[in-house]
Amino acid sequence: MADQNLFGVLNVYKPAGITSRDVVNSVQRLIRPTKCGHAGTLDPMATGVLLIGIGPATRLITMLQDGAKTYIAEFVLGQTSDTDDSTGQVERLPAPSELPTVKMINARLQSMIGVVSQVPPIFSAVHVDGQRAYDLARRGAAVELAAKNVEIHSMQVLSYEWPRLELEIICGSGTYIRSIARDLGRDLGCGGLMCRLERTRVGAFSSGEAISAADLTLSTIEKSLCPAVSIVIHLPKYDCSSDDVANLLCGRILSIAEDRLRSDHALFADEQVALTANGFSELLAIAIVTPDLRLQPRTVFIRQ
Repeated sequence: MADQNLFGVLNVYKPAGITSRDVVNSVQRLIRPTKCGHAGTLDPMATGVLLIGIGPATRLITMLQDGAKTYIAEFVLGQTSDTDDSTGQVERLPAPSELPTVKMINARLQSMIGVVSQVPPIFSAVHVDGQRAYDLARRGAAVELAAKNVEIHSMQVLSYEWPRLELEIICGSGTYIRSIARDLGRDLGCGGLMCRLERTRVGAFSSGEAISAADLTLSTIEKSLCPAVSIVIHLPKYDCSSDDVANLLCGRILSIAEDRLRSDHALFADEQVALTANGFSELLAIAIVTPDLRLQPRTVFIRQ
């Protein structure tokens, strides 16, 4: 029987060939009746960091998803596909008379950095009139997806020998690496698709610290579970006294004692603050800073 007080985030290394949901289902079977959910889907062909919120941490999934993501991606130039990766119907295009150089590739990549407009692949989980785009595409329906803004922080060429290109990409939530391959190939005039993808980091969680999906047991989950406070390391923290905890349980607004506040800047109204205990090591709640600079609890994890 799983410990029903499980509360934290599990960093799992997903292998190729299974879905993110497959991994979550494996965890769910082991920790019942505790709930869990993943933050950020990886395509079946992709490997790497898959974060799973466990217990009350499922309420922090959005915060996990918002962390910057680092990928190692391999593209094949001179090819396109309906899925924008090598799992679809691949079409090989004639090699251009002048092969793209690293300088040309870097110039195109630099133009794609920042907040950019990106069209998701038609084989994606984007909703179209209440249906998943990939379901419509598989039925042969015409699918037109609207562009959306995504943030790409950096892209670095790791290796290149025509037609294979390996990149390190750091980006924000909602970015499709397959779309980058497609758009880069289009801009270079030769076509491009993604053939390999590894997510090596999400926020503070790296692949080197992840547990293999093949090693999941109730015991390894309990040993590998990162405390929920690790999800909120980017937030200011306020370590509650026993009186604060009593007031928190009653839903009262907390006054701030400066010696209990850990922040690298002055607090401002509507900012989120993590309420903690035991020397900032245990997450109790998420609060919002009030206009008079007190702490209004919003998401409370402890119970009487």
